[in-house]
Amino acid sequence: MGDLNNKVAIVTGGAQGIGKGIVDIFSMDGAKVCIADISKEHGNNAVRDITKRGGEAFFVEANFQNSQTPEKVVESCMNYFGSIEILVNNVGIQPPSSYKNVEETSEEIWDAVINVNLKSYFLMSKYSIPYMKKNGRGSIINIASVQGLQSQKLVPPYAASKGGVLSLTRQMSLDYISSNIRINAINPGTFNTPMVRNSISGNIEESIDLFGSDIPIGRVGDPKEIGHVASFLASEKSSFISGEYINVDGGIMAKGGWDSDLQGE
Repeated sequence: MGDLNNKVAIVTGGAQGIGKGIVDIFSMDGAKVCIADISKEHGNNAVRDITKRGGEAFFVEANFQNSQTPEKVVESCMNYFGSIEILVNNVGIQPPSSYKNVEETSEEIWDAVINVNLKSYFLMSKYSIPYMKKNGRGSIINIASVQGLQSQKLVPPYAASKGGVLSLTRQMSLDYISSNIRINAINPGTFNTPMVRNSISGNIEESIDLFGSDIPIGRVGDPKEIGHVASFLASEKSSFISGEYINVDGGIMAKGGWDSDLQGE
C-alpha cells in the first residue's frame, strides 16, 4: 500500500510534462487519478500506461481557456470515482509569443496566460472544495514557479500568474484549514518538459545542457521529482503543513536566482 492508497486525485494538465510526472508517482503511490488535459492523445496514453501497471485512471479532455471547463472536469471525475480527496492545479502555458515586455504583450496573450495559469486554479478549487468538505479532509497542491518569487526578463504574464498562485495558496489555506483542507504550492525551477523544449529556438539538447549548467545541482529537473514532492504534500506525512511552498529547483533560489537570461520552468 502506498501513501495515497485509494485516494482520488485530479491533476490538471496531467498528460504531459510535470503533470505527467505527478500522475505517474500518484498512481505508483496508490491513488486513483483523474487526468484533465487538452491533449486527448496524450491523455489516453497516460491512462493506458497506468492501467497497464494495475492502477486506476480516468481522462477528461479539458481546455482551461474556457471558464466553464473546471466545473465540468470536477463533475466528470466525481461521476467516475465518486470522491475527490486531492486536487493538483498544474495546468500552465507560456507561449513563445508571450516572451515580450509589457509594452509589446498583447491583451489577448495576457488573458490567455492568466486564464489558464491562475483563473483555472481558482475555479478548480472552487468546485472541488465542497466535495472535500463532505469528506472531512482534502489537499490542494498548486504548481507555481520560482518565477513567482524572482522573475526573469520578458515574461510578464507568466511571472504575474505564478506570483498570483502563491498568494492564492496562502489565502485559501487560511479559509479552509479549519475544514481540514490543506493547501500548499510547489515552485519548480527548470525542468525537461515540452513547455521548456518548445521555448528553445536552437539545438534543444545543447540548450537543455546549458540550462542545467546555470543550476547549482548541475542539471535540469525530471518531472517525477515534482511528483514525489506532490505525493508528500498530498499524504498524511505532511499533515501539519499548509499555506506553504516548496522550491524544487536544484538550488537556484538558494543562490538568489539565475546567472543569465535563460528561460525557466
